[in-house]
Amino acid sequence: MNFYVSAVNKLLRDQVDQPTIGIILCRSKKKTVVEFALETVQNPIGVSTYRLREELPAALQGNLPSAEQLGQELEAAAAQLETQVMDKNQ
Repeated sequence: MNFYVSAVNKLLRDQVDQPTIGIILCRSKKKTVVEFALETVQNPIGVSTYRLREELPAALQGNLPSAEQLGQELEAAAAQLETQVMDKNQ
């Protein structure tokens, strides 16, 4: 992920843009994982629980949805897609 975040920062980001933040959303039947990726490896990464989100830099904490909120959105979107597939198959 750091490769993509670095590429966006170097190739697409304008001078007025803030540094890029990558968000990884993964869902299996039993678990949803949300990760934030920042450009440098030294930057902390928040992972799938609200507690770990507190480790993001203070300047970012108020500007990003929590990992919990993103996980809930992913679950809602997956449920909606499953309903659409079931309706289509009937």
